[in-house]
Amino acid sequence: QVQLVESGGGLVQPGGSLRLSCEASGVTLDYYTIGWFRQAPGKEREGVSCISRGGLSTYYLDSVKGRFTISRDNAKNTVSLQMNSLQPEDAAAYYCAAVLSPFHTPQAVCGMRTELDYWGQGTQVTVSS
Repeated sequence: QVQLVESGGGLVQPGGSLRLSCEASGVTLDYYTIGWFRQAPGKEREGVSCISRGGLSTYYLDSVKGRFTISRDNAKNTVSLQMNSLQPEDAAAYYCAAVLSPFHTPQAVCGMRTELDYWGQGTQVTVSS
């Protein structure tokens, strides 16, 4: 059984930092492009950051560039999202997702809605003073 499990969410003040982790079981992430998505209440889900299978290519949503950093450790079957300078507009449920296809760029994966193969259950990020 394939599972993606996110962790690291929580409550942080504006300007603070959080590090989200996505750990996989039942699947080897080496072959997957991985993305972090978020959805706030009343808003559509959006791709925040995605990383290629080898980790050499990444994509970031414009609003998080320079603040968020995605990374992966294939040996640990884990993908992380370091989030700095968090703002109230970053508050959302954050999900990691994986797609097997080798033909899609990280930017394309972040734009996907239904083509991803696996999703985690999400972790909540709240940014409030």
